[in-house]
Amino acid sequence: MADPERSTELLWGAKGRGGLNLERIVRAGIELADAEGLAAVSMRRVAERLGYTTMSLYRHVPGKAELVDLMRDAALGDEPDLGPPRGWRADTEEWARSSLEFYRRHPWLLESAGVRHVPGPNSIAGFERALAIVAATGLRPAQVVAVVGLVGHFVESAAREVVETTKVERRTGVGHDEWWGARDSLYQHLDRYPTLTRVYEEGGFDEPLDPFEFGLQRVLDGIETLIRDEVRDETRCAVCGKVIDPAETGRPRAYCSRACQQKAYRRRKV
Repeated sequence: MADPERSTELLWGAKGRGGLNLERIVRAGIELADAEGLAAVSMRRVAERLGYTTMSLYRHVPGKAELVDLMRDAALGDEPDLGPPRGWRADTEEWARSSLEFYRRHPWLLESAGVRHVPGPNSIAGFERALAIVAATGLRPAQVVAVVGLVGHFVESAAREVVETTKVERRTGVGHDEWWGARDSLYQHLDRYPTLTRVYEEGGFDEPLDPFEFGLQRVLDGIETLIRDEVRDETRCAVCGKVIDPAETGRPRAYCSRACQQKAYRRRKV
């Protein structure tokens, strides 16, 4: 287990430049984990990849646990910007799909998941973006945090299934549908289950729905119901979610302040 104080120092401290430095070590660890999985990452393997001795690495990072903390945050820094705000539901959909693709690119992150990892600046920045999306709905702060956690856990769960399926297909050379299609010896026993038989005969398995998209929409439906039940009929800032005082004349205001209006403009220009 990583030393949380040392991880905090490494994650939030200044990074060296030139020669063997922390950034190069972390990037080499990410490349190794992407190619071979987290189990393949060791101080020795990373050192070999960089052409240095193992002891050279220990002058920059105390061990693998802290290195993985650094790798996780560095990988999060590669996530693309979500673009200008388009409404909480559209933005949450984009965030969720982007996160799923992120796990596809870096499946080892699922192996390193846990409840006691010190977050780095990229991790906090991602959390900030998610909070901003949900806060614009006008939900109470505790509900905002809970909604972000709900969507995040849903994506992580879906990503585990996707990554595991891909891993098994690569290892065996047999596709998921092909494997299930060859289970005739199993299917001959299933006619004793009437509901399963009826659903099968009525085409329930002919064109299966995308489990991620189906689940995501149902999660968002639930959040939408919460918003409808909890939030009063008020105009709220499209950036920060604060209640906007109604304009005396002209069009309704979309932002609570000049600062939020400028922030939205900067996002559009990205």
